[in-house]
Amino acid sequence: MLIEIPAIFSPEETAGIRARLEQAGWRDGAGTAGHVAARAKTNLQLADNDPLGAEIGAEIVARLAATPRFVASAVPLRILPPRFNLYAGGGAYGRHIDSAVFSAPGTRERVRSDLSATLFLSDPESYDGGELVAEFGVGRQQVKLPAGHLLLYPANSLHQVMPVVRGARLAAFFWIQSLVRSHARRALLLELDDSIQTLAARDMADPEVVRLTGLYHNLLREWAET
Repeated sequence: MLIEIPAIFSPEETAGIRARLEQAGWRDGAGTAGHVAARAKTNLQLADNDPLGAEIGAEIVARLAATPRFVASAVPLRILPPRFNLYAGGGAYGRHIDSAVFSAPGTRERVRSDLSATLFLSDPESYDGGELVAEFGVGRQQVKLPAGHLLLYPANSLHQVMPVVRGARLAAFFWIQSLVRSHARRALLLELDDSIQTLAARDMADPEVVRLTGLYHNLLREWAET
């Protein structure tokens, strides 16, 4: 399941992030892929220890923590520091599945990648191609979001970035270990949370709001891994 979370950053904020990243020291992105995926990857990335990337990444994580829709969708336990990539001149990333476990930079901590996330930073009208295509069973979904919008998708899904044939596609990407490992259970919790929010918007005093909120937390208590 793909989940779009709109307006993590406003158009003005996103333009400011793009302007800052124009000064960054980009390098060949194949060096950060696994030995199989590297053969399918033609893009540029910032080094994991790039100071500007770390600064903007921290801003992204702080904004995510203050975005209720992200929290409800991901139920995050750990978020790896965001990385940044740039596709242009036919650059693409062929079909691949993300690594299952990552090392948190500068620590001995290991993070399981339950969810992959892409924060689109370029206006979609400014480039051709660059769609993110995810495959689920016999189906596939193709997504190209406005600047400042975030896409969440299961990290165990086969996906790719289509070639960028005009302009440049700039994005942040990162992985999340959720409190709830199961994609199906997270989807149920999100649907339940949506129902609670809808009822609460109509009447916060509705006893069903209290009952369903209790059900939500009891399910989370049953399913959460900390």
